[in-house]
Amino acid sequence: MRIALFQPDIPQNTGTILRLCACLGVEAHIIEPAGFPVSDRHFRRAGMDYLDQVSIVRHDSWSSFEQWRAGTDCRLVLFSTKATELYLDHRYAADDILLFGRESAGVPDHVVAAADARVVIPIKPGLRSLNVAMAVAMALGEALRQTRPGVGETVS
Repeated sequence: MRIALFQPDIPQNTGTILRLCACLGVEAHIIEPAGFPVSDRHFRRAGMDYLDQVSIVRHDSWSSFEQWRAGTDCRLVLFSTKATELYLDHRYAADDILLFGRESAGVPDHVVAAADARVVIPIKPGLRSLNVAMAVAMALGEALRQTRPGVGETVS
């Protein structure tokens, strides 16, 4: 399982997501350009000392990310407020890449088109979206529940 952030805008959110990835043993991909320098103090504060414990792969563009992905058998699962499949109904695979867009603008149409699946976390009508770090936590929790056996359990 991997998390990919498309051109993240807010350093605190990215730091929080990287901390989550560190704690759960999930690789994180940052697709640049980001809206902040990785040395940003807010980014470092949110990630705390966990940043040394997470595997971070940086891609300098969408095209470099897609070149990397072409060498894998990983499905790209886009989380989008415009999707129709509920994230709880989606069947995740252990090697999926869960992709999340920019806080300010989501992802462009060519990124939507590249996704193998598009899923949504439903929210109350009239509200725009969840905080991206909260969405990643919800999505990753469900994906790992489906793909990683718990104590004494096996994945069917």
